[in-house]
Amino acid sequence: MATQRMLKFVTTEREMPEKRLPDLRSQDFDEIYREFADAKAAEQSSRCSQCGVPYCQSHCPLHNNIPDWLRMTAEGRLEEAYNLSQATNTFPEICGRICPQDRLCEGNCVIEQSGHGTVTIGSIEKYITDAAWERGWVKPGLPIAERTESVGIIGAGPGGLSAADMLRRQGVQVTVYDRYDRAGGLLTYGIPGFKLEKHVVMRRVEQLEQAGVQFVLNCNVGTDISFDAIRGQHDAVLIATGVYKARDLSGDGIGAQGIVPALAYLTASNRKSFGDEVEAYDNGNLNAAGKRVVVIGGGDTAMDCLRTAIRQGATSVKCLYRRDRANMPGSQRETQNAEEEGVEFNWLTAPKGFVGTDHVEGVIVQKMRLGPPDVSGRQAPEIIEGGDYVEPADLVITALGFEPEDLPSHWSAPDLGTTRWGTVKADFRSHATNIPGVYAVGDIVRGASLVVWAIRDGREAAGAILDYLAAPAAVAAE
Repeated sequence: MATQRMLKFVTTEREMPEKRLPDLRSQDFDEIYREFADAKAAEQSSRCSQCGVPYCQSHCPLHNNIPDWLRMTAEGRLEEAYNLSQATNTFPEICGRICPQDRLCEGNCVIEQSGHGTVTIGSIEKYITDAAWERGWVKPGLPIAERTESVGIIGAGPGGLSAADMLRRQGVQVTVYDRYDRAGGLLTYGIPGFKLEKHVVMRRVEQLEQAGVQFVLNCNVGTDISFDAIRGQHDAVLIATGVYKARDLSGDGIGAQGIVPALAYLTASNRKSFGDEVEAYDNGNLNAAGKRVVVIGGGDTAMDCLRTAIRQGATSVKCLYRRDRANMPGSQRETQNAEEEGVEFNWLTAPKGFVGTDHVEGVIVQKMRLGPPDVSGRQAPEIIEGGDYVEPADLVITALGFEPEDLPSHWSAPDLGTTRWGTVKADFRSHATNIPGVYAVGDIVRGASLVVWAIRDGREAAGAILDYLAAPAAVAAE
């Protein structure tokens, strides 16, 4: 077998003997790459200990059968490995690229915990699914038989799309409504292309279209169509809007030009990568080129902004975060990547205000220290009096997280139950809201969370909706 032959003499390109190069160069380049990639994937997969208690699987929100598809990959059975990973994950190649594996599967690998370095689960997951696309193993989820029931899904992000896939495979008629001109939600416009290539998202959307999912784009529920109208057109409705409202930042000078929210900045950059006309990017308002950039925040969105600014050619890129490295919410792997690319992190710092008349010229920074734990159990930051200084800046990006929009008011749906945080109330197993036939998943229920959790929610909700469609009266009465 080609994979076994490669493993005998090469595990990385650096280790490949020079005398082998002429023979390899005489082959088709794609086949050479494929053999090397297959070999490397098999080598990494073979490191899996097949332990009795697979912590990698139990710490994956989707409970992917990781040990078994690693074993299949090690044995060169890539198509079977793909089929197994696809059975529990609607978008394995997306999770392989953007999941924080260091906090989930890889961080709980027993080999990692024993000090020998984790199996690169995410990279293998990405590779076997990319190979499946390349080799024609990925097929649209066409149903065996069509059903008359229809489901309307509000939001074309990972939660909505995963539910659409599951429902369509069962023959349900599915229509997805979304405010943007492209489906994918934050996968399309919120995550930079260097982490998640946009064609990877678009081909999944195209696959859903081929399976018969209908998309109604550029559609603002509450403006272009009412929530009641969607309910009237479908037998069940799934709310999967995500959370897009940026958390506010206060302080003197906050209204100066050049202080922009993270999502607006990332969306402009992603639109540009699609070839769109983006005036705010072209005129420099949402473009970091040649600027001193300061990003405020310590989550994954902040890391995306920092690394995007580096790629746009900023003269300097700095991050202000009010806690220390150990207490930041973002991925440590992302932080390390940002540092390696030239980002400077100013820990234990927070913005107090901004200088500049019409346009921002700097951030007034106050130094912090960590005090007693707050209600969440994390040490609360405290201001160090007299430690203020000004950090020069031409572009300030605020990445303080997202909050839910007021859907009941937006949609004229006062009966829709929400929590005191503004998220939609839904059963944590069935994802049913207080309105019969209406379900909710993802960030609009959880608050800002991970893509993998939205995928899980969408798949679970699809199962509950199928039960409701089969016996709506019985389910509603429970």
